[in-house]
Amino acid sequence: MQGKGLITLVAVILGLICLNELLPTWYAGKVERQATAIAGNNPEKYNKEMARLSKDTLNLGFTKLYYSRAKEREMKLGLDLKGGINVLLEINQRDLVNDLTQYSTNPILLEALDRTDKDQKNSTKNYIENFFTEFAAVNKEKGTNLKLADPEIFGNTNLTEIKYNSSDDEVKNIVRRKISASEGAAYEVIRTRIDKMGVTQPNVQRVPGTGRISVEMPGSKDIDRVKKMLATSAKLQFWEVQTIQEVIPYLEQLSTIVPLKADSIGVAKNTNLMNMLQLNSLRSSGVGNIKLSDTAAVNKILNSKVARDLRPSNIKYTQFMWGYKPESTDANNLVLYAIRGNINQKAPVDGAVESARVNYDEMGRVVVDMQMDSKGSKEWKAMTAKNVNKSVAVTLDNVVYTAPNVVNEIPNGRTQISGNFSQEEAQDLVNVLGAGKLPASAKIVQADVVGPSLGQQSIDAGMLSFLIAFLVIVCYIIFYYGGAGVYAVIAMVINLFYIFGIMDSVDATLTLPGIAGIVLSMAMAVDTNVIIYERTKEELFAGKGILEAYKDGFKHALSAIIDGHSTTILTAIVLYIFGTGPIKGFAVTLIIGILMTFFTSVLLSRVMIFARLNKGKGLSVWTPMTKNLFRNVWIDFIGKRKYAYIISAFLTVGSLVSIYVNGFKYGIDFTGGRNYVVKFDKPVDADKTEKDLIKMFSTEDGKLSAVEAKTFGSGNQLKISTDYLIDDESLKADLTIEQKLYEGLKAELPAGLTLQEFKSPDASHAGIVSSTKVGPTVADDIKTGGMFAVIAALAGIFLYILVRFTKWQFSLGAIVGLAHDAIIILGTYSLLHKYMPFNMEINQDFIAAILTVLGYSINDTVIVFDRIREYLREKKSLTLAGLFDDSISSTLGRTFNTSFTTILVILAIFIFGGENLRGFMFALLLGIGFGTYSSIFISSAIAYDFLKGKGKGPEEKLHGRTSVDVEVIDKRTKK
Repeated sequence: MQGKGLITLVAVILGLICLNELLPTWYAGKVERQATAIAGNNPEKYNKEMARLSKDTLNLGFTKLYYSRAKEREMKLGLDLKGGINVLLEINQRDLVNDLTQYSTNPILLEALDRTDKDQKNSTKNYIENFFTEFAAVNKEKGTNLKLADPEIFGNTNLTEIKYNSSDDEVKNIVRRKISASEGAAYEVIRTRIDKMGVTQPNVQRVPGTGRISVEMPGSKDIDRVKKMLATSAKLQFWEVQTIQEVIPYLEQLSTIVPLKADSIGVAKNTNLMNMLQLNSLRSSGVGNIKLSDTAAVNKILNSKVARDLRPSNIKYTQFMWGYKPESTDANNLVLYAIRGNINQKAPVDGAVESARVNYDEMGRVVVDMQMDSKGSKEWKAMTAKNVNKSVAVTLDNVVYTAPNVVNEIPNGRTQISGNFSQEEAQDLVNVLGAGKLPASAKIVQADVVGPSLGQQSIDAGMLSFLIAFLVIVCYIIFYYGGAGVYAVIAMVINLFYIFGIMDSVDATLTLPGIAGIVLSMAMAVDTNVIIYERTKEELFAGKGILEAYKDGFKHALSAIIDGHSTTILTAIVLYIFGTGPIKGFAVTLIIGILMTFFTSVLLSRVMIFARLNKGKGLSVWTPMTKNLFRNVWIDFIGKRKYAYIISAFLTVGSLVSIYVNGFKYGIDFTGGRNYVVKFDKPVDADKTEKDLIKMFSTEDGKLSAVEAKTFGSGNQLKISTDYLIDDESLKADLTIEQKLYEGLKAELPAGLTLQEFKSPDASHAGIVSSTKVGPTVADDIKTGGMFAVIAALAGIFLYILVRFTKWQFSLGAIVGLAHDAIIILGTYSLLHKYMPFNMEINQDFIAAILTVLGYSINDTVIVFDRIREYLREKKSLTLAGLFDDSISSTLGRTFNTSFTTILVILAIFIFGGENLRGFMFALLLGIGFGTYSSIFISSAIAYDFLKGKGKGPEEKLHGRTSVDVEVIDKRTKK
């Protein structure tokens, strides 16, 4: 065989690379298992054993393994397998534009920014491009002809590259570069903060063109701390504080108006602002001492249009800010401060931190000492001199950490932040200040949190489903193909080794969907071997010798295998481009799996098989039970296509009616909102829990938010979804919802379970085992991206089929078949989502499933089309209908074996792979069934109907039958 030396060399080199990459994972796991075996569940003993064992090394001759180095290089496990947090941070683009315009108050600029903010909720374009569009529109409407280079827009000292005569296009390019540089700076700041937290194997990536940064921190347990560290912009500012005497007349007047305007403000009509302020308990320089439960209502009142319109001149620019946390002596209340602002809301002292460290004050309380740089020192000196015997507020991200009275002017730039800190909180603040501030504020617009106990369950479920699927495939392929099946299994084992090794070498993260991708790759490997062996069987039945039969089997199968692999890779690439998080992991795994499947099942398997055959040894390609299966089967598929059309029309119309009448259950990644999976120590009633939570998640004006509670897997686990505070993406909103969830579920939780334990459960107690948050703008992007992904996949497949088969009729048949499969799956989800005991939401996982189904279905269709193309060249004496029937009938063995083994694999994952994958796998099960059906009865039939009538008339040709067509043609020739 030509090239066998090169293939063997590549296989060996690949094997050595993979071995080198996987050894650290094996060694780190070995050390940790040893420590666990000795220490059991004792954390202190475990840490002691790890300290001892990690000093050991393992000398393998060609390399030495050290635990610390191996731990750094071990395979990355995703959030769903290890637990931890994955967040999508969005840098406030308006802040970046304001900074570049030096917080200009030009009305054209402000209106353009306001319009852009609204546009972003339903736009996939990035912020700055939308801003340029809106600026031009406002400019035109007002007839101002304002240029972007105007001093009140971008032509200021911040952007010295811009000249008075710079064109708008030149300014746009400069601004784009500045925005991109700011996003890059934000990325570096975030990465530095994570490094200071000492997280193992974090993954930090910019999301190009969005102003977003994706951060995955597997294994992180203190979720609130992580969120705070990431979202804090470290915008340290110093402000003057207004006294209660300055503000009280305004607050009293506002209090009388609130009940009259309650509906427009969004609060209850009996709301009494002055009572909520609790001025009689005020002990600091604030203007209110508000109960934690009233803070949301106070925010609504102070930020309402009614309140803004009522402001007198002395507080026109006042900013109302909350204290950092409740005082230790008053744990249920939070102080509200009135901060003296100005027209551009620029702080008298902004940033300017040179160094910071944790210290203690004279009373032994934890504080943070800071030293400002030279510019900040001068500004601080001037501010303290002006405010002797007055309060100044030290704020970080618009939260007041402390607001002491100034006793004397401070000339040296030193100051101190106190705020009822714990040691860890103070150290986090020092780390944040030391890493530098973000160029703009940031918010978490999407978050996935998985507890360590759920992560371990996912690993166990994933590995179990993987092993069962593997055993099913091994047993079936050896049962069906005998000796050749053994070589297929060997190739598959090598394939798995390569997949894991290559994933580790390219630093890819293994996720639960990734395991599903590997299992599907195994199914594709089976498909590849089935195609080869079925063609080999045909050659053997034609009377060829074993060596020649295998040669022709590999030769004739190659075209179909290339087409099938190409269309699947095309689908996986679309998934990677448009997917996020775990879906990208699934796509990466699938691409690696398909490439390695081709190498091992086609090239390496060929080398191994011919190494045996060239020695004169035989190799069976069947067993006695399977030798003649499908051999003499011939069905008049084309003649029965009208019945299939009727069945498909009924299913399609029924699906469309169901979609119209029932709609879908959209997941939060399409609608926005929050999901929580909560574990209990006993079975709970989902309906009763849902009713209890609806009351808890009512807004201040009495309106009810959408809440759904559904059993998730076992009876003692619920998945709770809500759109409460959907537009509030702040950390404070997250904490508020978690508090309400805790209070609403308290009756079902173990007695004495604290809020902190509820938020951070382990295997020993109940609580939130995972949570997901998706902001409305991200949800819109995901939904749009999913739609583009499906369209791009269909367009790519149409073009590929057109190029490969040169006839548009084949492309049309393929696309109609794919549309048929997608509509029926959508209709099934629409019809059954209320009744099935597992998740049937339309979300990005479902889009991934649909695209995977399209890839599988087209792979099935391509096999049939490839045989039709072959017979169009070879069997010109047959009618077109006979030729199509021959083609479909001759590939039935391959169709059955591939579909059957794939369904067995998917069933294994569906049953044993865990709740998170069940909805995904159900869509695949439907897709495999209808994809197989549509390849034969829809795609092929459509291609036939549009090709019909070309060439010679049917009276001059014979109708075909695969097993006897040669005899029929010979008889006709003799006559």
